[in-house]
Amino acid sequence: MLQPAFSHGENTLRTDNILLVDDEAGIRTVLSISLADRGYTVHTAENAAEALKMIEAVHPAITLTDIKMPGMDGIKLLRTIKDRYPDMEVIMLTGHGDMDLAIDSLKFQATDFITKPISDVALTVALQRAGERIEMRRQLAAYTENLEHLVEKKSRQLIEAERLAAVGETVAGLSHTIKNITSGLDGGMFVLEKGIEREDADYLKQGWELVRGNVDRIKTLSLDLLNFAKTDRLEYRLVDPAQPAREVFDLMRSRAEDHGMELVLDIATGPAPVHMDPVGIHQCLLNLITNAIDACEETEPVDTGQRITLSVGRSTDGSVCYRVADTCCGMDEGTKARLFQRFFTTKGVRGTGIGLMLTRAIVHRHGGIIDVTSQPGKGSCFTIILPDQ
Repeated sequence: MLQPAFSHGENTLRTDNILLVDDEAGIRTVLSISLADRGYTVHTAENAAEALKMIEAVHPAITLTDIKMPGMDGIKLLRTIKDRYPDMEVIMLTGHGDMDLAIDSLKFQATDFITKPISDVALTVALQRAGERIEMRRQLAAYTENLEHLVEKKSRQLIEAERLAAVGETVAGLSHTIKNITSGLDGGMFVLEKGIEREDADYLKQGWELVRGNVDRIKTLSLDLLNFAKTDRLEYRLVDPAQPAREVFDLMRSRAEDHGMELVLDIATGPAPVHMDPVGIHQCLLNLITNAIDACEETEPVDTGQRITLSVGRSTDGSVCYRVADTCCGMDEGTKARLFQRFFTTKGVRGTGIGLMLTRAIVHRHGGIIDVTSQPGKGSCFTIILPDQ
């Protein structure tokens, strides 16, 4: 029974087509009749050059070729076929005196060889072997295709599961942050009510500060969430990498001085322009400087001689390197390990836990990395490395 056609490259090798190559017309006639009786559409060629043209035209799945032919012999034809059509089955026809050549043909991936005069049994066995090899490849191709579909399906399911898990974790973290804010608002309103009830100015002031602080947290949370949503829409352009650092320095220097801290800007000589989103990098550096100032404020006892250094430079491989180093309280290993987790904050009720999430997302969008080193009581150093793009 003939098997269905199967594909190879741009051509389709058809198992209902068979090519017979022999320089003897009588053998071509007799074998053509025998092969046609088996259900094949038989095509013939009297030499290798004609055979190669015929293969291009009809794409047979099986070729029977004589070993000894004028011009290109059967071995060279076999090697040419296998080079161009590795899935084609080639059965060699040989005389008793050509057994060494017939055995050599097996080294070049011939399916089988048949000695002349050709017996019906030998031809049947050789064709059956060729058919089995074709069927095996067909089944393997079908299995591989099904496996690829299965892997693709499972990959989609895994990605969806991971996405849902990430959404769940994000919602849980956001809910926790919002709950803390609402609790703060409830507490502020309670103190305000007590101040009104008792006509106590101190209570009124404390309650108002609580309400105002948590309203500020709501505003900060909303802005952080909006900025986080924009990380997939960064706008890259060729800019001086020192530009966002200078902007952040000018913006934050007075705040640092108001808290008795020194903010230092250190820019390496002439860093070449790079492709980046300056607004996104500005946001990253602003987050890191703000965190450093907040960390210095929390240092007990308060040391008015704290220093925060913002530096910009280039590494030997051309990467842009930003560093924000402080001499504040530092962090232990447990805190450092959790820094970039969703909604994790070291600022207590004042923090949203989104700033460092946003910073890492922007850096990763640039193909960069962010790293942190810290020692309790000695300070921390955040390093952003952006590749030269």
